[in-house]
Amino acid sequence: MTASSVLRLEPQTGAFTNASNRFGLDYRAEAARFPRLPYPIIDAHTHVNGLRAARIMLESMDLYGIGKVFSMTYLEQVEPMREIFGDRIRFIAIPDWTSKDRRHANGPGFLERIERFHAAGARIVKFWQAPRGIDFAAELGDPRLFAIDSPDRVRAAELADSLGMMFMTHVGDPDTWFATRYADHAKYGTKRSHYEALERMLARFNKRPWIAAHMGGWPEDLEFLSGLLGRHPHLHLDTSATKWMVRELSRHSPADRERFVRAHQGRLLFGSDIVTADEHLLTATDKTEMQAKASTPESAFDLYASRYWALRMLWEADGACESPISDPDLAMVSPTRHGPDDAPTLRGAALSPELLRSLYYDAAERLLGNF
Repeated sequence: MTASSVLRLEPQTGAFTNASNRFGLDYRAEAARFPRLPYPIIDAHTHVNGLRAARIMLESMDLYGIGKVFSMTYLEQVEPMREIFGDRIRFIAIPDWTSKDRRHANGPGFLERIERFHAAGARIVKFWQAPRGIDFAAELGDPRLFAIDSPDRVRAAELADSLGMMFMTHVGDPDTWFATRYADHAKYGTKRSHYEALERMLARFNKRPWIAAHMGGWPEDLEFLSGLLGRHPHLHLDTSATKWMVRELSRHSPADRERFVRAHQGRLLFGSDIVTADEHLLTATDKTEMQAKASTPESAFDLYASRYWALRMLWEADGACESPISDPDLAMVSPTRHGPDDAPTLRGAALSPELLRSLYYDAAERLLGNF
């Protein structure tokens, strides 16, 4: 039975509940619409923190068939998360993003963290090189602090390599951002320029696998991604960043998406980029960025479950509908046409069972199964 004969996207109607649930869907009931797969989905890209929020995340995983997650959890929460998730969570080494001394945290402090993460079982190290890091670096007086081929990052890569760890990276950001917040190319460079340093590092550290997050940072251009994968056989991509993937991958025809997945079968990993935090459970007058996304247990559940609903529909379903998740990038690019709660079309790819299994399980199990 094909995915398209089981799932169909239909126009959605209903009352707006929150930015993760524009049509008032019951995501618990919706989970029953999805076929029970004969394998667990592996989510290769999450950020799981917060003891209460983690349990809500675990419910979302159970409902949507997620067997295991790889998480950029704060080092201090690794053991509590392991107690909650047991064998269903693995960890990715990250700097101490809470440190007030960012310079140290991304230099010698990161080296210390890599070793401690490795001792705790982590076998992947994450290099974050989003263009907005240029602003943070300028504030610290080191314009290349977050460049992936900076001296600090090279030292971190050398240490991780010596420990037998593989690499994950965030390079590039949405085209919508390069058209707006990164429009100053003299400051931020062009989108293509951000891949030059990545390719130098891919060539230099070519004995370990790499995972380029968020469809390599360029889901808008599948041809570019095919070239990148062709030049670097040790490179893999994950499908994380739900709003971005829904918006841009839906613009490619289902046939084009299927061709891309088939051409690179075994090198594409399912990922969500779900971020959990106990701040999602707190109501406040002056909301933090986290509280703006969710502020009650139910809205936190909608936040997490909606990502799995949308991503599974994106790959499994036939048809199209408006996404139930608000996407402010639409208003950022076209403020006269869109409001902050508008959403793009979500168009299913109806991948074959063979390709779904590769994307959801086989590729990650082959690459990460020994962790």
